[in-house]
Amino acid sequence: MNAAPVTVHKFYTEQMSALGLHLVAGATGLNRVIREPTVNRPGLALAGFKKYFAPRRMQVIGNVETAYLRSLEPVLRRQRYAELFKWRVPCVVLCRGIKPDKDLLKAAEAADTPVFQTSLLTMKFINLATIALEVLFAPRTQVHGSMVDIQGVGVIIQGESGIGKSEAVLGLLERGHSMVTDDITRLTLVDGRKLIGSGKEITRNLMEVRGIGIIDVAAMFGVASIRPEKQVDLVVTLKSWEQMEEVDRLGMEERYTEFLGAKVPHMEIPVRPGRDLARLVEVAAFQTKLRLNGINPARELSQRLTQAMQKL
Repeated sequence: MNAAPVTVHKFYTEQMSALGLHLVAGATGLNRVIREPTVNRPGLALAGFKKYFAPRRMQVIGNVETAYLRSLEPVLRRQRYAELFKWRVPCVVLCRGIKPDKDLLKAAEAADTPVFQTSLLTMKFINLATIALEVLFAPRTQVHGSMVDIQGVGVIIQGESGIGKSEAVLGLLERGHSMVTDDITRLTLVDGRKLIGSGKEITRNLMEVRGIGIIDVAAMFGVASIRPEKQVDLVVTLKSWEQMEEVDRLGMEERYTEFLGAKVPHMEIPVRPGRDLARLVEVAAFQTKLRLNGINPARELSQRLTQAMQKL
């Protein structure tokens, strides 16, 4: 699990384009840690009521706070700025393209507190920033395995080195499915229940095939063959036939594996020469899709057998 702190610098570099952020002061404080995955409007604190002020959050200033500050006498306004930055808040964001006054910039520089400006409406920024912070604060890990999207079913394919994972992925790409990542899948737990798989930016679109080398999947199979991320719905482990102590012939027992506390359906597929791994993984995904829709052929067969035995 990734326990790395979320700094202002990390938030800024990852969201500067999406949120239109521009740094206007306090660059020396970019390493400050954002300790809570939400934002705060400091209107009451600026007015002098600090009992429930949330200094661990990003502070957002919109038209209301700006109009109030501009109504104050210069001496009192400077005092309120000093009191705000004394809390060592992570950063301050001015929305609606509001230009910071000289007193605000001076106080921010003195306190080493980053100040950003964005043209977004205040509530629009708050909504987007909150979502971005929830993702940044979400538990993370990574697993060894490739991930594909098979008609809406996110499948992680695991197995020993050389077992045939790359061949399976290539076969699925030829059938029109999409690759999320090759070899290493990064997992993020969203809302405490949903696992999202993604790959590293540096290796996006790329895949290693033994004997051939690195291939560009998007260039070879088209841009539709790549997805940046996908929810994980199934884990398939490829195992050599000799390592399988027992093969589930009916699929009566539903097995699961767990990542970051979230349970995901898990299937083990025996591998031996001549088996079409891509087709088997594809069918496993379709089977999972049916089960999610309440269709379980193994259970139906069991019911038929029970009914037949009762007639004897």
